[in-house]
Parts: sequence; structure tokens; C-alpha cells
Amino acid sequence: MKEKIYFIPGLMTDNRLWKRVLPLLDDKYEIVHISIPQSTDFDEINKILFEEFKNEEKINLLGFSLGGYIASYFAITYPQKIKRLFMVAATASSTPIDEYEKRKEYLKKVEKGKLKLSYKKALSLVEEKNQNDEDLIKTIIDMFDELGKETFISQLTSTLNRKDIFEKLINLDFPIWIFYSKNDRLLNKEALKKINLLEDKIKIISLESTSHIIPLEYPKELANNIKLWMNAFWKLLS
Repeated sequence: MKEKIYFIPGLMTDNRLWKRVLPLLDDKYEIVHISIPQSTDFDEINKILFEEFKNEEKINLLGFSLGGYIASYFAITYPQKIKRLFMVAATASSTPIDEYEKRKEYLKKVEKGKLKLSYKKALSLVEEKNQNDEDLIKTIIDMFDELGKETFISQLTSTLNRKDIFEKLINLDFPIWIFYSKNDRLLNKEALKKINLLEDKIKIISLESTSHIIPLEYPKELANNIKLWMNAFWKLLS
């Protein structure tokens, strides 16, 4: 029987996020896609996820971006349910004050008007070397457009309710891996500094890149690290 891995996507992404990663896992694992629950409250999200996982003794949980925070929040709340945790392009931090205010103002505008991800904005979300990858850009736009305004408001609002949970996370006793880009503009820079101080507590893998959407831009590197993570049976793998 294949071992399961539960995948949680990020803000305005769905299972298409993983389409370049899945073929590289060689059908070795059973991948279960979990959508981000439609709630702005992480405790409520936890309860919804717990129902998803209630028939499992322990799970392998992997989350991207907002999904990585959700996965880590679930892990500190229900550590007895976690076998391994993997966060991709994510931190366990709160939203910085300046960013918090920007998002509040942006949400007010979105609630009053239409929401659409422009081609130009989609280009800005990927590395310069990948801006000619039409399938990549189309996938990002399609996910955003199809998930729609209601989902965007719910998910972005939830980010205003983030708490810093690093201290609780590092005291857990199962393998915790974080994979991120060193120059990712969407990640909290202070949180990245904190991550780099935790290498004796958490397995840290970083890319020399600006990529945030790692599953679509660096699928091979992510798949290889998922395989290594799945072989980790203790907190740190030397």
C-alpha cells in the first residue's frame, strides 16, 4: 500500500499547482488534495481539517504558502496526528504590521469592485527566466479566475489573523522541513532570518532564486526533497 501525503495549496491555487510535481513522484505515494477551507478563522479551519483526517492515525502533511501556514497551525494544535510536516514557500509567522494594513486597504477595494488577475501581474509572480512559459502563466491565471472573488476575500482575510507560531513549531518531535527561495519577495524577511537560526531544529532547504510558486517553477527540486522527507523518521536528517 502506498503511503499517503496530504497536499494543501496556497492563496488562490488548487490541485493544478502540483501538476508538474506529481509525475516526478513516480506514483510512489498516494497524493490526497485538500482544498483550503472557506473560513477566515484558523481554529475553524483546523476543525474542518481534523474531520478530513479523523480516520487517519498519523499523516504526512505538506502545504504551500498560505497552505504551509495552515499545515503548521494544524501541526501545533494536533501534533498527535502528524507524522511529518513539509512547508513550501511558507513561514510560521504573523503578517507584518505594514503588510497587514496594506491588505486591509486592498480588501476594501476588492469588496467594492471586480477582481481579475492581469497577465502582467501573473508575469510578475514568476522568475524572469520563466516569463515565456505560457503554460505556467495560464495555469496561474486560470486558478485565480476560477477560484474567484469570494475565495480570494476569505483567504486574504485569513492572513490578517495569523499568529507567530515558530516557538511552538520547533518544539514538536517529528520531521519538519521548510523549502523556500532566498529572494522570494512574498515571504516575510524577518521570518526568513528567524528560519535560518533554526537549522538545528528544522530541516531548511533554500533555493538561490526569487521563485514563490516553487511547485510550478522548480518541480524537480521539490519532488526530490519530498522523497527525502518521506524517508525521514526523526526530527533532523543529517
